[in-house]
Amino acid sequence: MDFFSILIVNYKGWDSLKDCLNSLKEFNSKRYILEVIIVDNCSNDDKIENFKILFPNYKFIINSGNNGFANGCNLAAKNATSQNFLFLNPDTKVTTKDLEIYFDYFLKDKHAVLSCLQIDENKTCYKQHNLLPKFTTFFGLSRAIYRKINKSKISQTFNENETYFYPEWVTGAVVLINKNWFEKINGWNEDYWMYMEDVDLCKRIIDKGGKIAVLKKATLFHKHGGASRINIVTKALTKTEVVISKHVYIQNNFSAFLAFLLHLRLMLGIVLEKYLLAFLSIPLFFIPKLKVNRNIAINYSKYLFSVLKNKTFISPRAINFKKQK
Repeated sequence: MDFFSILIVNYKGWDSLKDCLNSLKEFNSKRYILEVIIVDNCSNDDKIENFKILFPNYKFIINSGNNGFANGCNLAAKNATSQNFLFLNPDTKVTTKDLEIYFDYFLKDKHAVLSCLQIDENKTCYKQHNLLPKFTTFFGLSRAIYRKINKSKISQTFNENETYFYPEWVTGAVVLINKNWFEKINGWNEDYWMYMEDVDLCKRIIDKGGKIAVLKKATLFHKHGGASRINIVTKALTKTEVVISKHVYIQNNFSAFLAFLLHLRLMLGIVLEKYLLAFLSIPLFFIPKLKVNRNIAINYSKYLFSVLKNKTFISPRAINFKKQK
């Protein structure tokens, strides 16, 4: 029998996590054994104790703080004992049939990273034909134009057949990777607190000659954004971190001159959009969307001050920022 480690990072997503763990509990295979490890990023609400009782065969680890997705994943991997890591979001659910197929193809074809199809509660399949950000495609309009002009070239990149297609990156919600590959790229990059760490991981895989693939024969359920849209404050925080992670990715993956231009373009875009909406939120305070944008503008201003003060684009919430202090 082959052995797989299921690695999950949780932060206050207990309802979704319970559904995920119950689906794993029902996994019944004659070919595969599962080790399930959950890292809780210091939810600090005592609910983990009940989960330890509900799922006594699973390993629960409390992180030292809310150190981000990448740090939680790396902590889970350090405690894993198998050679195969499946990183799963807590808002996913699995079936024995699909998981067995997923593992079968992973062991047979040995891609560096393998994901699978994902559907939401409306039975809608997530789009996963992703290209790595380049200087000319980093922003929405230029990316749309590039995709329209280069349809044939992009189709060749994805190289889709009955079993697989080959995007340049896959979402961190479902990532299956062998331990050797994981160690070759030094795991998840802890410069990121949340968002774009999956893009970064896949780029480093490709840079070392590995292939990223999506298996079309297996499907997992994924409730997108379940834990990151709880209220106005949380929504503004996560949306700000999307922007911050873009700054981190730019700094890590582009030359100094190109990075300067991309940082400047990103800053101008946020200032023109979010600060204008923040101003409108003063007379139109009763509109929730404007309240979110006002909070984003405040969060982003604090971040830019941190960039100037600390001379780094890393999010102050990220573990690598804290290590530099």
